[in-house]
Amino acid sequence: ALNRRTLAEAMRLTHSRTKRETIAKALAALVKAERRRALADALGTGVFETTEVELRRRRRSADARS
Repeated sequence: ALNRRTLAEAMRLTHSRTKRETIAKALAALVKAERRRALADALGTGVFETTEVELRRRRRSADARS
């Protein structure tokens, strides 16, 4: 079950009109944050080599898909 107070606060903070919209926004934010974390981890290992320009291009491409 969802915590009603937390859900109400999330709806207020995200300016959502419905619970469904709030949850969709929360999931999108979670996925985005986890992708950033995974990218930061990969960049720190040297496994993922790229330039700042390439990162910006990828970000624009990902944003266009969402």
